[in-house]
Amino acid sequence: QVQLVESGGGLVQAGGSLRLSCAASGTAFSMFNIDWYREVPGKQRELVASITTHSSADYAAAVKGRFTVSRDNAKGTVFLQMDSLKPEDTAVYYCHAPLIGRWGQGTRVTVSS
Repeated sequence: QVQLVESGGGLVQAGGSLRLSCAASGTAFSMFNIDWYREVPGKQRELVASITTHSSADYAAAVKGRFTVSRDNAKGTVFLQMDSLKPEDTAVYYCHAPLIGRWGQGTRVTVSS
């Protein structure tokens, strides 16, 4: 059973960077597309970035040019590099494997102005 565990969140000043990781257990990780979502209280969970099994990436307009998603199948990990962070990027970030409907527990990102 695949489990997803996010890490790398924290507090950063506007303009700074963070790198989130989504580590997956199980040997089938390379077969899954992975999505990154973020959630702010009172708002719908928002799709931020996606990466396919072949490392083709797509981004929400709000983060395009600032965030980069990548994966290391050998390590069973997907990364979300977040640069030029803005206060509006403050949220809990989740990784998601849509094929199996699995979510991680989330990691909190706070960007101060």
